[in-house]
Amino acid sequence: MSEVFEGYERQYCELSANISRRCSSASLLDGEERKQQITELKVALDEADGLIRKMDLDARTLQPSVKAMLLAKLREYKSDLNNLKREVKRMSSPNANQASREELLEAGMADARMASANQKERMAFSTERLNDSSERINQSRRTVLETEELGVSILQDLHQQRQTLLHSHNKLHGVDDAIDKSKKILTTMSRRITRNKWIVGSIIGALVFAIIIVLYYKLS
Repeated sequence: MSEVFEGYERQYCELSANISRRCSSASLLDGEERKQQITELKVALDEADGLIRKMDLDARTLQPSVKAMLLAKLREYKSDLNNLKREVKRMSSPNANQASREELLEAGMADARMASANQKERMAFSTERLNDSSERINQSRRTVLETEELGVSILQDLHQQRQTLLHSHNKLHGVDDAIDKSKKILTTMSRRITRNKWIVGSIIGALVFAIIIVLYYKLS
């Protein structure tokens, strides 16, 4: 369901329950107080009508399956709003005050109980909607917290892997240093071996030359 639609729906339910309560209280007022209350109720009805239009526009932009469900809800809200408009219109008629008094006298406690029941029904409906919205918000919060915990766990794993890679890199660096030292030692040994070969060759050459000279003198 669209979050935008849910926001408008929550506002409408609260406003509808408020209008219903004020209609019940306005029916007992007289004179300027009654006129002031009716004026405020008409303003609230206009606001509720605007919310209905916004919900209708938002619902028609959604997928067909969701759209059908939301439009069914809107029909209920429109019917509820029409009832409220008729109630306010009845209250604003010239003989509304006298008619209200006669109705109250005739209906007595039965009408009071009926009005209370209707008001409770609207309030229960609004409360249910608010609870549903609160539950969705809580579910979203739980999802965010779970995602945050997963992100922290992944970051910890990445940090451990980074430490392992750094440790391995340090070891490889130490191995490279050891190889460089070994190369230097081998190079030095190779040079010494070459030098020793030249020395031994020189000594052997000198001995051969000395032997040749000795044999030459002996034979001559």
